[in-house]
Amino acid sequence: MNRPDALKRLADEAFDLLIIGGGATGLGAAVDASARGYRTALIEAEDFAAATSSRSTKLVHGGVRYLRAGNVGLVREALRERSALRHNAPHLVDDLAFVIPAYRRFDVLAYAAGLAAYDMLAGSTDFPRSRLVSSSHAQELVPALAPAGLRGAVVYHDGRFDDARLALALARTAVDRGAVLANYVRAMTFIRGPHQRITGVTAVESESDEQLTIRARVVINATGIFVDGIRALDDPTARPLLTHSRGSHVVVAADALGGTDAALLIPKTVDGRVLFAIPWHNRIVIGTTDVPAGEAVLRPHPSADEVTYLLATVNRYLIEPLEQRAILATFAGLRPLLRHGGRTTAQLSREHLVNVSPGGLVTIAGGKWTTYRKMAQDVIDVAARSAGLAAARSSTDRLHLHGFTSPSSNAGACAPADDAMRVYGSDAAEVLALVSGDATLGELLHARLPYTCAQVVYGVRAEMARTVDDVLARRTRALFLDRAAARESAPRVASLIAAELGRDRAWESEQVLGFESLAAAGG
Repeated sequence: MNRPDALKRLADEAFDLLIIGGGATGLGAAVDASARGYRTALIEAEDFAAATSSRSTKLVHGGVRYLRAGNVGLVREALRERSALRHNAPHLVDDLAFVIPAYRRFDVLAYAAGLAAYDMLAGSTDFPRSRLVSSSHAQELVPALAPAGLRGAVVYHDGRFDDARLALALARTAVDRGAVLANYVRAMTFIRGPHQRITGVTAVESESDEQLTIRARVVINATGIFVDGIRALDDPTARPLLTHSRGSHVVVAADALGGTDAALLIPKTVDGRVLFAIPWHNRIVIGTTDVPAGEAVLRPHPSADEVTYLLATVNRYLIEPLEQRAILATFAGLRPLLRHGGRTTAQLSREHLVNVSPGGLVTIAGGKWTTYRKMAQDVIDVAARSAGLAAARSSTDRLHLHGFTSPSSNAGACAPADDAMRVYGSDAAEVLALVSGDATLGELLHARLPYTCAQVVYGVRAEMARTVDDVLARRTRALFLDRAAARESAPRVASLIAAELGRDRAWESEQVLGFESLAAAGG
């Protein structure tokens, strides 16, 4: 992705659609629109997937708790999308076994019945069906599982993925099909034509403060948790569509579950949710909470109470309880939940809606990562009709995403699910080629991290990384795997980026200080 070229094209060309927002929904919409042949542009005020889209629980799933709540339609749609995503991005999505332990015989049957319904809704799929297992088998799958009173378990399967890397794959897929994308470009005001219809935006490029005028036949607001702020730019009297809840996570070493590659699902928590402990990039991610949140913020942080709650809940199921000192990293994200009366955020649905304002602003609100493709299809259908574009059907349900490698092939994708190169898919050879040209780029950023200097350089050259945070939080996942190691890596990362972008020492120092502050605050 060539950012200077993208900025020039944004200023010089007229587009069919302009998408504001570079998270899962906006990037998915850019893929859908460009695949239909529409002239497509996308701008993101920060970095791609900088907010909620890089801070998920790392699951591509139907949502067992939504099934328990009776939201069959959402679960069926999400399960269908789960299979499509695994087919389209096998280098980023893989099958993961989940163990649900039962300490009462009745629970074994109840969980089995619920998961049988989950399997039925999934229909024909590559994911294995759920099954009952003995207590001894459950402990083989999760060696750290507490054996006292264990009556058995149910094992079911869902998808695990790398959210920020999937966002980058979507960005590059859209660019491959002719879309123009740029990060760090903030929409400021709407341009209006006859009858006050929106015909574009004025925007500011953050690094230069240069103002851009971007024209399009229709503008789509796909800014996730920030959609109501963009709607207020169009109409200050617009009533909010969203409320927010915070989902927090803690990250611990892989041996917390006994070195397994099976996940643990805790089916009953004090607030009526389920809790996951998920193997991910040779760590365990434990989450998530559901705490009402106020205004939308880019980088929410877990509270001390949430961290205590997560450890206390998972410790009830482990032989060796985890202590605070076991935590390697923490992170939180805000969910964009549709407003439905006075229910609690834990009860609100992850469904989505498309809204068109009198001025023609098309907003897509709500949803979750698993259903991003269907959300994109729906919003492009509406936007195309609103703009009077030539009808074209969506083709993304079977569209291979950038980096696709056949699951039966070893080309490009390194075999282990958590290998740091696997997420590049067919681009892995390009990263490795950098090392062939400069052996120092093969050096690890840190002994406790799996990332090399080559991945930093590649992130700048090919993936529009502009800051230390871009590299350590999203081009690699260092900040989410080991906060201390990421902080210690920051100076070298800043130096590598500076060499690529022509930045001075003052810039490097500013970047390191900023990243250290971010990491110290909890990610």
